Amino acid sequence: MKNVIVLLVSVVFTFSIYATNENQPIHIEVIGKGKPIVFIPGFTVPGDIWNPLVKELEKNYECHIVTLAGFGGNEPIEFPWLPKVNEAIKSYIVKNNLHNATIIGHSLGGTIAAWLASNDDLKLSKIVIIDGLPASGALMIPDYKPENLVYENPYNDRQLALSDKEFEQMAVAMSKGMSTKESAQVRIKNWILEADRKTYVYGYTDYLKLDLREDLKKISIPVTIIAASKPFGKEMVTQTYKSQYENLKKYDFIVAEDSAHFIMLDKPKWFLNQIQMILSSKNE
Repeated sequence: MKNVIVLLVSVVFTFSIYATNENQPIHIEVIGKGKPIVFIPGFTVPGDIWNPLVKELEKNYECHIVTLAGFGGNEPIEFPWLPKVNEAIKSYIVKNNLHNATIIGHSLGGTIAAWLASNDDLKLSKIVIIDGLPASGALMIPDYKPENLVYENPYNDRQLALSDKEFEQMAVAMSKGMSTKESAQVRIKNWILEADRKTYVYGYTDYLKLDLREDLKKISIPVTIIAASKPFGKEMVTQTYKSQYENLKKYDFIVAEDSAHFIMLDKPKWFLNQIQMILSSKNE
């Protein structure tokens, strides 16, 4: 099917390069006009999580809002999932000449932002990583070796075999640790339930396999990291990020006090102010 371009008004438009095609790694909506920003959400999360932020930025920025395959009602793709997602976002930036773009990514989206920044040929402006690590697997798995992680394992098999009721109970439990707000917890739970189950299970294996710690040495553009203080506390969070990002030459580090993983939902006004200050900074 051909790409569809819908003009909303003279300065606000929506352009979909992948959303009209099935089995594509990414689906992108574009709103606004100005310097480009690419927004990448976290695991299971649709791009519309960025809507409140985009509403404030669209008058001055061209906002490219990504949703990943298998999430937000989008069709799943063949595995491996994450390598295809990464390459599709990189290709999108190149094909659309998004010179000096800023990448803002949450969780997995922040990890992808770091991967993109390690590609010198993209010529990005800056990246903002929101509660995302370059090697989540190393933090979670003893004796971490990416090559040992495979799709077919007992844990994944149990996840795939869960009944809908059991899966919902798991999603409810997970959501409670991801936000301090009950309304946000419901949204997070629903995003998990709406995700394609295989993408949820095998895609997370892809996520854990990704280790960018050595790639951080290649990043030369400005990086800002915003980390949530909950549930571990500011001191432990700071130490974790310092350890994981030790190969990154320079970055600004901000802790969101009294916030869990979904900082944009827990502290929306504070989060907006931080992003606006980062975008207006002249450190590039």
